[in-house]
Amino acid sequence: MENGVGFVKSCFGERATVIEQLAARNEGFRDLCDDFLTAHDEKAQWERSSDPERGERISEYQELIDSMRIEIQQALDRAAIVPFRPPRR
Repeated sequence: MENGVGFVKSCFGERATVIEQLAARNEGFRDLCDDFLTAHDEKAQWERSSDPERGERISEYQELIDSMRIEIQQALDRAAIVPFRPPRR
């Protein structure tokens, strides 16, 4: 199985550098990336399933994926902000 950070980099390729930097210093972000990959893998398994609950499970995983995508984007946006230091006096 691929690692979550690598998967998130493939989904948000234009932000790969920020993803690497954030993942290097933030365990919670790495866990979010792993969860994002797991949700995608689980959704793919349900898409191949013939179980009667298939449609419901796919919808649930898609909702989870959408929510985590927003959370990842917000984390990346926060990480990309460079704080200004007040002028020295």
